[in-house]
Formats: sequence, C-alpha cells, structure tokens
Amino acid sequence: MKKLFTLRRRKDEPCSSCSSLLVGRWASIGLLAQSGCTLRDKNLKKLHRAASVRDLEKVKEYLQFQKHDVNMQDRELRTPLHLALNVWDGENRSPLTKAVPCNKESCTTMLLDHSADSNPVDLDGNTALHYAACCQSVSLAAKLLKHKAKLEAQNKDGYTQILLAITENNAEMVECVLKSGADVNASDKNRRTALMIALSDEPTSLVSLLLQQEVDLSCQDTYGFTAEEYVTFSGFTMYVILCIF
Repeated sequence: MKKLFTLRRRKDEPCSSCSSLLVGRWASIGLLAQSGCTLRDKNLKKLHRAASVRDLEKVKEYLQFQKHDVNMQDRELRTPLHLALNVWDGENRSPLTKAVPCNKESCTTMLLDHSADSNPVDLDGNTALHYAACCQSVSLAAKLLKHKAKLEAQNKDGYTQILLAITENNAEMVECVLKSGADVNASDKNRRTALMIALSDEPTSLVSLLLQQEVDLSCQDTYGFTAEEYVTFSGFTMYVILCIF
C-alpha cells in the first residue's frame, strides 16, 4: 500500500490537487489505497475497517458499546482517525466504499468526540492533521486543531502542515494554520522553508501571504540557497523579484 508521504516534485511536473497527485505517476502524497486493499486487510480491526470506508453507523455502533479502543493502531500504526481522513480517489474506491455515503467529516467528528487522540503517527510520521492538510479540508483541520492536534509535527520528510498546504497551493489551509500559530519558517528535511517551496513555481498569492508574516529571508536550504536565490533560479523577471522583495 502506498503511504502518505513524500512531497518531492520533479520540476517538469505541474502542481495539482491531492486526488490527482495520488493517481499520477509521481504520487507525491501516497494516501491512495490501492483499489479495495484496505478492506482486504484481514488484520484490520472492526473500528478501523468501518472508519476506512466512513461507515458512520458502524463507527457509531462500535463506539457506543465501548468494545473498541478508539486509539488502537493497525500494523501500519494508523488509528481509526487516520483512516477516516484517508483520501481515496473515485476510481480507487472499493464497491463497498462507493455504496456508502461519504461521511469523512462526520466520522472524524464522532471519533474526536469519543476522545480519539489526534497526534499518533503512522509509519511515515504522519498525524491526522497531515492527512487533513492533504485532503485540503480546512474544516477538518480546524476540528483537529481544536482537539489539540500538534501543529508543528513533522513527518519523515520533515513536512509540517503548512508545508503540505503550500505544496498543494492551498491558500485557505495556509491561512488556517498560520492563524493557529504555524511557524512560517518551518523547513523540510532539505531545510526548504514554506517561502522557498512557494517560490519553486510561478509566484502566486501564497508568496504575498507568506511575506506578510515574519519570514526569515536569511534561511538557507541544504545547498546554501536562500529564498531570494530561489526567485532567480526560477527565471523570474526583475520586476517580479522587486514585487516580491
């Protein structure tokens, strides 16, 4: 099964939504479960299975009788909350998933209301908030933050939620996490800051948004390059550089 993980992008590949990333040849965020593979995993507990297909009634039933640990992890260290937030592309849903209405937000809310811990990490270091950032669901991210989700948690590639949101070019999510206190100078394992990642493509409103924060323009990546050098490397005009800096 592919996992929610790395966000490295080849230069010749365009930015796109999370769902298209998952089915693309470069699948930067591997939340994609192969068609029906989660359901075929015999080791999944009932609550995990119900959460993975967002079967709200089953989730409610299992939680009501308190026979299932809401924070139990499967063999990939995912909790039911991870699975409820997992992104499945329409072409990769199992027949059962297609038959069940999408209750991602309802299932997530129910799990949180039953004291689900929002901070366990899967094998790749992803928390539920990483999944929400990939889903591009601001409302889910807000719910998780209200339930004390760690805003600066890094996965194995060093990505925090703001870096995921920048990669997805999701200004609304970036604003959400910034208002919650996200570190605008957080960096990935290659020491690229949010601004550097935003400047890797044509400058957008995200760049302006980040520059309204207390960004440290002296930050250097692992190669010693600063954000200003990212601008020139990208081949932008002097006019664009002056507008940004």
